[in-house]
Amino acid sequence: MRIHRRTLLALALATGLTAPSLALAADDGIKIGLLATFEGPFTVLGEDGERGAMTAVEEVGGKVAGKTIEIVKGSSDASPDSAVRAARKLVEQDGVKVLVGPLSGDEGLAVKDYAKTQPTVTFINGTSAAQDTTLRNPAENFFRFSTDGAQWMAGLGTYAFNDKGYKKVATVAEDYSFPYTQVFGFMAEFCKAGGKVPSKSWVPIGNKDYSSVIAAIPDDVDAIYVALGGADAVNFLTQYQQSGGTAPLIGGSITVDQTVLTSKGKLRDVLIGTPAAGPTADTNDSPSWMKFLEQYKKQPGAFPSPSLFAHGYYVNMKAALLALEQAGGDVSDGGAKLRDALSKLSFDTPTGKVSLDKNRNAIADIFLTEVTEGADGNLLNKLVKVVSQVNQTLGIPEDEFMKLGAVNRDNPSCP
Repeated sequence: MRIHRRTLLALALATGLTAPSLALAADDGIKIGLLATFEGPFTVLGEDGERGAMTAVEEVGGKVAGKTIEIVKGSSDASPDSAVRAARKLVEQDGVKVLVGPLSGDEGLAVKDYAKTQPTVTFINGTSAAQDTTLRNPAENFFRFSTDGAQWMAGLGTYAFNDKGYKKVATVAEDYSFPYTQVFGFMAEFCKAGGKVPSKSWVPIGNKDYSSVIAAIPDDVDAIYVALGGADAVNFLTQYQQSGGTAPLIGGSITVDQTVLTSKGKLRDVLIGTPAAGPTADTNDSPSWMKFLEQYKKQPGAFPSPSLFAHGYYVNMKAALLALEQAGGDVSDGGAKLRDALSKLSFDTPTGKVSLDKNRNAIADIFLTEVTEGADGNLLNKLVKVVSQVNQTLGIPEDEFMKLGAVNRDNPSCP
């Protein structure tokens, strides 16, 4: 019986093993590690990241530089320790020389530090978007072709203040590096425009009961900025709706992602009309996005529109494949040719041009959006505005930006 290569690639991903029939000889294939959250509250995010990565692999027919791609999957639960364990297994046991991932913020910081101990392995981000994965103390062998969480907020703070008329906003976010980065990106604009943030609530990943968080939100705020993902977002939004909350929402990128918008229940009543920003917009009608959408929908379990996790893993996997092609599929030199190709790489993605800065972090377009109901009844992020080629310092001179300090629970502040 003949088995199509796509089936073999899918089996390799599903089992976490390299399918023997993918490589005719030991040096015929190129192993690429795929690290994502296939466990814990962000499982649905990791699964869609996998769909994005596989879309990129299948786009090249499962081969690069004439060599068969061998995908080896590593699973984490969004915690730094689990991400490093998975990365260590992929590198030190499975022998991958190229690793794409991880997905979540603190994971990226931890894997970046691990990358420094493995100088002959090339690490390319998944969707991890903590600012300091690349901005401070970067690893020379860690590349991020997806933008960070502060970049994802470009345009939103100004839009919330000027267009929506929100002058006083409370924030609710998970208590780790990525939401710190998102809140920083939102507040950088919102506070500069004259807005105030009198209340911040930080909650652990996997929180189930939001009653005390909801009760602590001041009654006089104009809106609530929410940066929660996966099951955390669903739980908060459901409980906020059940509590009779009426303040409008402003969405962090993962709060209005397809991984949340496709959830069942009355969330749509809370979410419709929510402004947000991020690396994608569901109603983007550019030919490149429509082509990506068509390819993505061929993946098992695909959402009505790709999540930002599918998009991020696609872009980073595509970068890996393009650079491997330029390097002739040769990583025998400790990855030097591959990393040289990556550092110079600039290419068109489904959401526009992407290139890298000196810290190997992406410069790319960001999309200001608003949640709406599509013709088919599904919730979508409607494109409002494209903010072109946002860099990691948000257009602020680097020396001035660095003086703002590292993101954390208390930085920035405009009470």
